[in-house]
Amino acid sequence: MSSRENGRGKGLPGEKTEEKDSVRISPDVIGIVAGIAAQEVAGIAGMSGGIVDGIAQRLGRKDFSKGIKVTLEKETVSLDLAVVVDYGVKIMETARDLKEKVRSTVEEVTGLAVASIKVNVVGINLAREQAGDSSSQEDNDEL
Repeated sequence: MSSRENGRGKGLPGEKTEEKDSVRISPDVIGIVAGIAAQEVAGIAGMSGGIVDGIAQRLGRKDFSKGIKVTLEKETVSLDLAVVVDYGVKIMETARDLKEKVRSTVEEVTGLAVASIKVNVVGINLAREQAGDSSSQEDNDEL
């Protein structure tokens, strides 16, 4: 009789059980995987931790799961991403690319199905060249 048949192997969200063996993937790990995937999408400047910290965090820092909420139900995962996009990108296309990249990476790495991904664009990143273009040109002329 397997552990599923005797009622002991129902498992936790994100857990795959085969008889007595099990693997549980932490929501934090899923968030990190999603954050690393998001870093690879052109037009995504960074992730935002939300209203609490109020500061958009650049991707590439140690906390890749910043701005990512993970919800696990059985063997499916839902993700909410709070992102900052680069000025000038087509937001809908960038969000579509982000969802495709995150979905494929999370499913490939974890083996869990991604039920939904919600992208919340919470800010726009102005490149330094655009924000300070005229002042940097004047500084160069003085040298």
